[in-house]
Amino acid sequence: MTTPKDPQVVPIQAVDADEYASLVHRQLELLGEDSTRQGLVRTPERVASAMRWLTRGYDESVEDIVEHAIFDEPHDNMILVRDIEIYSLCEHHLLPFIGKAHVAYLPDGKVVGLSKIPRVVDVFARRLQLQERLTDQIADAIMEVLTPRGVGVVIEALHLCMMMRGVQKQHSKTVTSALRGCFHDGTTRSEFLRLVHGGSTQD
Repeated sequence: MTTPKDPQVVPIQAVDADEYASLVHRQLELLGEDSTRQGLVRTPERVASAMRWLTRGYDESVEDIVEHAIFDEPHDNMILVRDIEIYSLCEHHLLPFIGKAHVAYLPDGKVVGLSKIPRVVDVFARRLQLQERLTDQIADAIMEVLTPRGVGVVIEALHLCMMMRGVQKQHSKTVTSALRGCFHDGTTRSEFLRLVHGGSTQD
């Protein structure tokens, strides 16, 4: 199984930590800061360590996460994991976007351990991202690993690149969705969206 690929980006894990720290040191100087003052002396190494953590998804794979957590099961109703917290970095400004993902699938003889779905989300969120791409990658990965009848993913996020700079809109939320397989069907799509927003499927 192969998972959807990112554009060719060298992950921070593959970069020498000392080299990365030296770049942060130079960045502080370019900002006009005194990199020798007490509060900034260890900032370069802290930033290098933080970036390794924030982009650790480059070193993780969906295959490894779900390998021993797929089970034969005749369940044929929708399975939804809602309100999965997302923390990612926008690739345009390297500023965070944070929010929630809602992931559902209709199984076709196989289910995956529920804790694995948030971990699949993290594999792709912990990379330099676009929200649109992230949404598609999660849906495609679950389609490939489980081969269900369909998958639905909705992500709602706040982008600090909009909130802290530029238009400075504090309450603008970006919503993206990806539907696969039978989730394109009107009835299934409607049920999914009702569940995502906390509604009942009953009339």
